[in-house]
Amino acid sequence: MSLDEVNAVPFGIGTFEVDGATIPAAVRGSTLFDLRDVIPGLSVTSQLFEDWDRNLDRIDDHLRAASTQGIVLDHGLVDTRLRVLPPVQPVGPVIAAGANYREHIIEMSVAHRLGRDDASDDELRAEAAHEIDERVRAGDPYIWTGIPSAVVGAYDDVQLPDVGEDVDWELELGVVLRRDAYRIAAEDAWDHIAGFTIVNDLTARSLVPRPDMAKIGTDWFRSKNQPTFFPTGPVLMPSRFVTDPGSLRLELRLNGDVMQDATTGGLAFDVPSLLSYASSVAQLRAGDLLITGSPAGNGSHWKRFLRDGDVMEGSITGLGFQRNAVRGPTGHLPPWQASRPVAVSI
Repeated sequence: MSLDEVNAVPFGIGTFEVDGATIPAAVRGSTLFDLRDVIPGLSVTSQLFEDWDRNLDRIDDHLRAASTQGIVLDHGLVDTRLRVLPPVQPVGPVIAAGANYREHIIEMSVAHRLGRDDASDDELRAEAAHEIDERVRAGDPYIWTGIPSAVVGAYDDVQLPDVGEDVDWELELGVVLRRDAYRIAAEDAWDHIAGFTIVNDLTARSLVPRPDMAKIGTDWFRSKNQPTFFPTGPVLMPSRFVTDPGSLRLELRLNGDVMQDATTGGLAFDVPSLLSYASSVAQLRAGDLLITGSPAGNGSHWKRFLRDGDVMEGSITGLGFQRNAVRGPTGHLPPWQASRPVAVSI
């Protein structure tokens, strides 16, 4: 990293709807700058990855120019003149790490009685702690995939599903790739990372188990891929402006009350390890979104899940702020469930 990069004033990259037009933009302080004025032919933020470092330098030079003008935002990105879209809309699947914070795993083991039927809470905690410590020492990360249609903006409403209850929040650090990655070493991971964003990975807990397929176990497709279940953004913060991704503070509030408060120092497998492992299995592409797991403090622990009218507010150090209102189920079952016998429930 050059001295100029170290001294640069941070700016985030985002996608916004302004006056009916969708524009790629940079956000520095309280001002939004249309990047189509900087890079001719640019229409979506993912095009920046074609020459990421040079494009960031061009944006920085443009923002430093005295003649540069942008949209001054009186209330930050919560501005009625624009809609905040996901900073980079994924094309491929969301690559998601599960069970990746030690305290989260311990909490969930107690909340969902994941262990021996006759075990006490203390025994469940001890057994879960031993399991995650052993997995970090000699095992692999746990990765599942989400679908891009569930990704929405940082201020969009969250729609509770008509099938599935106990919808839970999971605030996470998101990582966006700047170039393709396949079978990369952990020490090379940073060369493949464009930057970081905020993701809230929502889960309908009642849809996770599959009692009809006990030997298969969990069903992440139906429990995590409902529309609006991945609020993302508001911006992608380039990695050159994130000095220590291992000590970022994550905080989620529900109706003003703190539910999650932790740092990325609690990750069982860190960002390079996750990226190296995921790329050992699949060919990852520039623009792919990797989410790194959620810390303790989920609804399962608090025995409180999302309801109509709730407001979630999430933040991560230097990456901005999310605010999502929660809307209740529509009351109309999809055809697949509506045609089933009443006695059958999922």
